[in-house]
Amino acid sequence: MRKPFSIFCFLRQEDGTVAILWAMGLVVFFGLVAVSFDIGRIGTTQSELQSYADNVALAAAGELDGKNDAITRATGAANALISDTRTFGSGGTVLSGSADYTLTFHSDLPSSDTAALGADVTTDPALAVFARVEAQPSTVSMTFLRVVNSLLGTNTNAVNALVEAEAVAGFTQEACDITPLMFCLPSSGFKANNNIGTMIQLRSGGQGAAWGPGDFGFLDPTKSDLGATCKNLSGVNLLACLVGAELGVTQCFTQRGVDTEPGQKVGIEDAIFNVRFDIYKSIMNGEKNDPDYPPAPNVISGLVPQGGSCIGQNENPSPDTIAIPRDTCFASGTCPYARVGDSVWDQQSYLDVNHDLDGDGVGSDSHLPQLPVGSRFAGSGTRYELYLREIAYGNSGALPGGDILSGLSETGRPQCSSNMSSRPERRVIIAAGIDCAALAAAGNPINGKETNVPVEEYFELFLTEPVGDDGASPPTLDLWVEILGSAGGDGYGSAGTGGIFRDVVQLYR
Repeated sequence: MRKPFSIFCFLRQEDGTVAILWAMGLVVFFGLVAVSFDIGRIGTTQSELQSYADNVALAAAGELDGKNDAITRATGAANALISDTRTFGSGGTVLSGSADYTLTFHSDLPSSDTAALGADVTTDPALAVFARVEAQPSTVSMTFLRVVNSLLGTNTNAVNALVEAEAVAGFTQEACDITPLMFCLPSSGFKANNNIGTMIQLRSGGQGAAWGPGDFGFLDPTKSDLGATCKNLSGVNLLACLVGAELGVTQCFTQRGVDTEPGQKVGIEDAIFNVRFDIYKSIMNGEKNDPDYPPAPNVISGLVPQGGSCIGQNENPSPDTIAIPRDTCFASGTCPYARVGDSVWDQQSYLDVNHDLDGDGVGSDSHLPQLPVGSRFAGSGTRYELYLREIAYGNSGALPGGDILSGLSETGRPQCSSNMSSRPERRVIIAAGIDCAALAAAGNPINGKETNVPVEEYFELFLTEPVGDDGASPPTLDLWVEILGSAGGDGYGSAGTGGIFRDVVQLYR
């Protein structure tokens, strides 16, 4: 006979306990699986959006060189160069084009990475330094968690996650180990590679009146890291080292904004340039045996010492040699600009004086080796090409002692210094080309010490003759130079005739 049922019997029953535990464990297991899958989908979407934002920001920042069309180019690069895919989330599978992000440009960043951006938004291409990209948010449906909620009988409509991504990139062009010089361009749009062989008379600009085409000054090196050669120097000694030493000078000047100093500076003389021509005087008098200040391998200058083998405080014009000639338009007054030539020069007159081997008054360059076919200056007709061919002749050993000129007052090789550079580019300086006219028109004239001046381009300039001065205090200096081209191309990690040039594009946030 069955015992009567009671509540106490029910409480003592253990049948089905395992099934209940399994059911509860299964719900927890499915919940964990759901969360892991959905978190993975969120993480994948976040990674894809962040990668896309990073690359769009880098593409845009790579065009922010401060030129008039920088923002236009940056916007186009961001829109056209970068595409990606999205595995999950709303908005389709393809990430490409401005519909998938918001692009703004900034002139500066807050000092703290946690501070919000916005105060420095700019539409001025000259001020735009940073590109900020905000990817369009993507909604990821929490599908598996929705199933679990359904099993639990809870709300299944609001289980979604909003995924966002943002990136900030900036761009800087750097010129390293170069001569700390700048000069005013003849006109807006004046490009080095369009004017190879053209001569410029660079004249030191003073303080006061706004600078004009051809005026030059110095770059302030105090913001750059000094190389080993010039480290621990200051004042005029530092500038003498930066201009006169051969290598290991300074690192690095940015193209976006350099600080300038007046061209007329007390203590700065022609001597700091002329060590390249085997001329050691004034502040450089004690450097003639210093290997950091060697002359170039070709020092033909049309000058000779008054006595001995060194040109000191005074020199004599050579009785039988001349320096490389200037553009003929300077003498005739027909140059397109007051201090900018037209690349037409009298090479034959130079050959008649310096390379008249048979004494008939007519010179020839037939004994000078031709530059290798395909080399940069081969067949260019530039003064620098002739200079290189003369060096090659001296290196060939055709004349005793490796001389370049035969039986004349100048040998073409250093006679004062105990050192000689092996680098023909020892007579090449690199100067920052500044559009002074455009800056003046914008209300920011260059007239001496200025800050954050944008550089249009770095120019390679060949010193064709020793630097002269007018004897005033401070002296006005004249540099006669031939344009060789753009230094370092347009950056991109290249090295030109002197110096190292590189583009630096990096993520900041």
